[in-house]
Amino acid sequence: MQTWVEAGAADGFNIIPASLPAGIEDFVELVVPELQRRGLFRTQYESTTLRGNLTVPCPRSRYDIG
Repeated sequence: MQTWVEAGAADGFNIIPASLPAGIEDFVELVVPELQRRGLFRTQYESTTLRGNLTVPCPRSRYDIG
């Protein structure tokens, strides 16, 4: 998966666990830390809002004068 991303052959993956919630828990506990260790997954968010983390600019209020 890392090779595909680094080669530009993929920009994301859909993870579908075989069982719930154990499959998701396994992914979070086993895979995410390895991705973080490799520098492929963030260890913290850059912003405190969803808009900030998606780098979507905040629209200007139509009531803002100036």
